[in-house]
Amino acid sequence: MSLEIARKVLRTELQALEGLLKRLGGADGKSFEQAVERLFTCPEASGGRVIVTGMGKSGIVGQKIAATFASTGTPAFFLHPAEAAHGDIGMLVKGDVLVALSYGGETDEINQLLPTCKRLGIGVIALTGNPQSTLAQAADVRLDISVEREACSLNLAPTASTAAMMALGDALAIALLERRGFKEEDFARLHPAGRLGKKLQRVENLMHTGNDLPWVSPSTPMPDVIYEMSRKGLGMTAVVEDSGPSTSLGATSQPASLGRLVGIITDGDLRRLMQKRKDEALHLTAGECMSRNPVTLLKTELAATALRLMEERKITSVLVVDAQHRLEGVIHLHDLWTTQLF
Repeated sequence: MSLEIARKVLRTELQALEGLLKRLGGADGKSFEQAVERLFTCPEASGGRVIVTGMGKSGIVGQKIAATFASTGTPAFFLHPAEAAHGDIGMLVKGDVLVALSYGGETDEINQLLPTCKRLGIGVIALTGNPQSTLAQAADVRLDISVEREACSLNLAPTASTAAMMALGDALAIALLERRGFKEEDFARLHPAGRLGKKLQRVENLMHTGNDLPWVSPSTPMPDVIYEMSRKGLGMTAVVEDSGPSTSLGATSQPASLGRLVGIITDGDLRRLMQKRKDEALHLTAGECMSRNPVTLLKTELAATALRLMEERKITSVLVVDAQHRLEGVIHLHDLWTTQLF
């Protein structure tokens, strides 16, 4: 019984979304484009914000829509219409755009905001299911979210209508994201915490630097190379051009700027060296044993990019360099494990 009710609810809400999709393919498509353009030019041209408002269930949906706008590059916040009537209306300033959510379009608390919007020249975008309502008639752009019926068996509790309202809000936010050319780097800047934030962290926040960074010069003897790799514990060492001391061993602090990266020596390189040149291996230098042209990244790249490189090349470390190919750090597969990118 309960399972059948669940299926009925989902079918009803799916029908509501299909109806919304059909309307956007017709006359409502023009209104949607107008809404996106107004929302785009609001902060770009006038320095305004997008204010989302709604009462009851529409208000809860509105809070989510405002949060989605803000997290995808559109300055936005939620204004409770009842609180607006008690002073919060002062949050509205010229240049803003109001996105008003009301299925019936006759919510008193919302309609009381309309005179202020007109006085300040604030554009109004209405998401409503009643084109003849006060809100719809006063709006500059009206988006139709009407549904044939609610998923509630009494046809009363907002269910299909709030699903349509939420979906259309998401559609506006993502259309704006694309219109602004919002990229992964922008998303990372606005999501510094949580799983998304971890996935979008930059390499510079995770890489090993300073005394944790294994490096030697080309003239470093192989016994010292092995010692450096062992004490830094990353299974590799970078090889940089001679810049002062011939090796990092014994250094009390990392130089402000290391030399140009010329190669890398890994545990795998050492194993192959011992198999092929066992008798002379310890008499060689880093420059004679290193692998040239190692895989590198800039520190501004995303950690996810480093992970993809490691998977494609089947390696466990990527060296980080600056624009002049000078060594700045190293990011290891274990760093990405602890960041939970997998």
